[in-house]
Amino acid sequence: MDHLIVTVFAPDKPGQVEQIASCIANHGGNWLESRMTHMAGQFAGILRIGVPAEAHAQLRDALEGLSAYGIRVQFADIGMEPSSTWKPINMELVGNDRPGIVRDVTRLLTEQGVNVEQLVTNVEPAPMSSEPLFRANALLGLPQTLSLDVLQKRLETLADDLMVELKLKADE
Repeated sequence: MDHLIVTVFAPDKPGQVEQIASCIANHGGNWLESRMTHMAGQFAGILRIGVPAEAHAQLRDALEGLSAYGIRVQFADIGMEPSSTWKPINMELVGNDRPGIVRDVTRLLTEQGVNVEQLVTNVEPAPMSSEPLFRANALLGLPQTLSLDVLQKRLETLADDLMVELKLKADE
């Protein structure tokens, strides 16, 4: 069984996911996993599909044909999945919104060799002041050689500079 990694992007309206799912099923594919969301009137997602080798080309063509319905697709090359050399860590960040928070945090993570495996962010009004409050939740992959304490100390220094609250905890 081959795998396809597909990103989809379309105007948000009822039936988009069903149309994609039908296309996959009608061409011998198996929907294995996905992350999908609606944002600002748009629908976007990434999914992994299992497909028999003999149906691979037809499924790709059919998915590309969804452009007639306003659904754009893009395919990623699939390499070998890396072995589990990461320690999973959850990170929560909350603070007053300002440009550059994501850049500053991800720069520090990159310098430490940390992989951002999942990231969800949003801005919402603070409960008392209604000022914009930035929230981020992430699943991080720490290299086996990096201790959680070392990362915590480096992130705390940055959090003080950014004036945000930051929490790390090992994924269980």
